Amino acid sequence: MAITGNPRWYAAYTKPRNEKKVLERLTEAGIEAYLPLQKRLKQWSDRKKMVEEPIFRSYIFVRIEQKDYFNVLNTPGVVRYITFEGKAVPIPDKQIDQVKLLLEQKDIEVDVAEEPIKPGTMVEVTSGSMIGLVGELVELHGKKRVVVRLDHISHSLLVTLPANYITKAI
Repeated sequence: MAITGNPRWYAAYTKPRNEKKVLERLTEAGIEAYLPLQKRLKQWSDRKKMVEEPIFRSYIFVRIEQKDYFNVLNTPGVVRYITFEGKAVPIPDKQIDQVKLLLEQKDIEVDVAEEPIKPGTMVEVTSGSMIGLVGELVELHGKKRVVVRLDHISHSLLVTLPANYITKAI
């Protein structure tokens, strides 16, 4: 257990399709939790509907102190923490803040990539509603995108921005 007295963000792995229930249970228990959601149009054979889906399937983020470590693990639907060498790995506040900032934007396209993305040039957003966001510039499927990596869960968020919104980071 690597959790300190100061609250830090950690990623917990949930049972498949249990993310929203786990969020509800953690919130009821007084534990700060964050489940990044995005609206997507789903199509069934008889209808289409906008639904909110987790961006990262089977993951939820919790901001906890050491005293809450086992409370989270004992929450129905939580499988385990994301660990490195057997210890829960804290996620920097800045990475969670960047995810929140990205998902607040209604005018940008955000995708999740679970596969590794080759490192590119570091860039900073200089215009628009995401000024100050730092990421890597990559090209994927012919579109230039800014990548925000979440190192501890091996996922990346891909954001499509106009070229005049970014500049090379210093």
